[in-house]
Amino acid sequence: MRDKEDERVDGSRRTWLIATTVAGGIGGVATVVPFVSSFAPSEKAKAAGAPVEVDISNLKPGDMMTVAWRGKPVWIINRTDKMLADVQKADKEVADPQSKNPFSMPEPDYTKNEFRSRPDHKNLFVAVAVCTHLGCTPTPRFQEGAQPNLPDDWPGGFLCPCHGSTYDMAGRVFKNKPAPQNLDIPPYMITGNTLVIGKDEKGEA
Repeated sequence: MRDKEDERVDGSRRTWLIATTVAGGIGGVATVVPFVSSFAPSEKAKAAGAPVEVDISNLKPGDMMTVAWRGKPVWIINRTDKMLADVQKADKEVADPQSKNPFSMPEPDYTKNEFRSRPDHKNLFVAVAVCTHLGCTPTPRFQEGAQPNLPDDWPGGFLCPCHGSTYDMAGRVFKNKPAPQNLDIPPYMITGNTLVIGKDEKGEA
């Protein structure tokens, strides 16, 4: 039979264990709260889908620039008259010349034309630089003619390095390629020397 001294020791130990457990629980809550709050989107993440304004004042004929919109690369190309002629040259070689089958977003009405651009700025080509096959980023191959991995009568355009899909200077995929659809055209508008991606006269995308 245990004496009173043993009972006092057990009681003290029990009190210590309870206090430790409670303190541990409080500490656990304290460490969980900031962890859970980290799931809240940051201001940068909230702004990821916002329209992007781009200064195109220094974009010379034949030049291309790439900007990020919604986490994807978007091309802005100031096409030359020769590049526009290459688009017309490719009409019979592309799978969907009128872009009747959109990829991941509806094409704006103002780009539903041969050059897939605004009629008042037909030289400016704006497209999401994501191959419609498996999501790689095509590379520009603007030079005409025979070159590695391209046909001898290449009219100029883009080549996807992953599986060989090719697109013309309007982002239209050529026939018999892995990519099933043309490149996406995001909503955009042009005001002076500023091009806004993700917004047009109808509002934000």
